[in-house]
Amino acid sequence: MAQAAALLVPATLFAIMFALGLGQTEGIRELIRGRRALLLRVLFGSCVLVPLVGVLLLQLPLSELLSSPARFGLALMAVCPSAPLTLRKAGKAGGSSALAATLQVSAALVAIVSIPLMAQLLTTLQGVEGWDVLPRQVASQIGLAQILPLSLGILVRRRWPAWAASRTGFFDRLANGLLLILVVVVLLKTGHLLIPFVSRNLLALAFMAAMVLASMAIGFLLAGRDREDQTTAALVTSMRNPGLALLFAGIYGPSIEGLKLAILVYLLVTVVVHIPFLRWRRQFTAARST
Repeated sequence: MAQAAALLVPATLFAIMFALGLGQTEGIRELIRGRRALLLRVLFGSCVLVPLVGVLLLQLPLSELLSSPARFGLALMAVCPSAPLTLRKAGKAGGSSALAATLQVSAALVAIVSIPLMAQLLTTLQGVEGWDVLPRQVASQIGLAQILPLSLGILVRRRWPAWAASRTGFFDRLANGLLLILVVVVLLKTGHLLIPFVSRNLLALAFMAAMVLASMAIGFLLAGRDREDQTTAALVTSMRNPGLALLFAGIYGPSIEGLKLAILVYLLVTVVVHIPFLRWRRQFTAARST
């Protein structure tokens, strides 16, 4: 089971990012040129303001009651922007998948610098040693898991547009299938641990939900008045990168029992908190189109 999950994670991420790149009809370079102010605002929110919200939450006196894995899990997710699944959600909720792709790639590049800086700030304030996150570790994971397959998909789209248009549906279904299999494998592997963890960390769930809501609000407000931009930015800022967080958990916190589980719980909390927001944005988009 563990070996299957280890193989499925990179395969699923590669398929998702390649399919999204293959389906991009708008150029990322053109979007960056035309939406520079918006991109800078949202990047600042995702890579700086959201981690600072995590810092503030972990400085609250009530946070001292959180377990160690919950504290570190929240901190890791706070500092890790650019989640691949954001692009899929944005397109289905009345947002722009092209804008989400541009924001994700940009945030991934900024994260090479922002993650080590924000991790240093958090560990300094928390009095933790031995968590010196290196830029090359961030660059390696982001480059292989996100930028490379997305770039390949965009390159194929530009070089063979007719073939890409006819194959986009197949690769999209392949990505969906791999994602479903991955979710099932993860649930089978960790499902029996979730309920005990949640029952011991109810306060942590509240902190995680507050973190997600604050992150959504940051993106929504920084997006301006455009409804599509608001939906996209809210998802981009609030969907953190569990792949990076799990990588750092394995490198720096192997002795913290339950840390990886805390990261998965944060991801589940994010999905749950997003449900009413996504329903609202879909209804809003449907109302506008009628």
